[in-house]
Amino acid sequence: MRFMVMVRATKSSESGALPDQTLLADMGRYNEELLKAGVMLAGEGLHPTSKGARISYGRGKPTVTDGPFLGAKDLVAGFWLIQVKSKQEAIDWASRAPFGEGAEVEIRQVFEASDFPPELFSAEDAAREQALRDELQRKAAKS
Repeated sequence: MRFMVMVRATKSSESGALPDQTLLADMGRYNEELLKAGVMLAGEGLHPTSKGARISYGRGKPTVTDGPFLGAKDLVAGFWLIQVKSKQEAIDWASRAPFGEGAEVEIRQVFEASDFPPELFSAEDAAREQALRDELQRKAAKS
């Protein structure tokens, strides 16, 4: 099972302030643990929304809105994509993240081809999806 662990933005992360050296070192050690355990597929921090954009889709042409966006509690400042055996294992790993008081992460399971009934997602669709994932992994391995 794959899970996305999303790190909630804070006023500090939205201001563009970088983490201090201690947090960066702690985060590096935590990421190494995830890698050594074989559960980390990806993980990155994100720039503040002031450097981003949102695209809204309606009946006509999509509408682009430049950041910043309000409501830091609803924004994502970083993420991990992990592969574990259960939601509880995802919770256990996320609980070990080196964040201080007031930090918050959200854990969401990623859809797999097997989550969809065959009439919605055929074997051909699943094979095409897997081929895309395999290609992404090959490209990531070359980097």
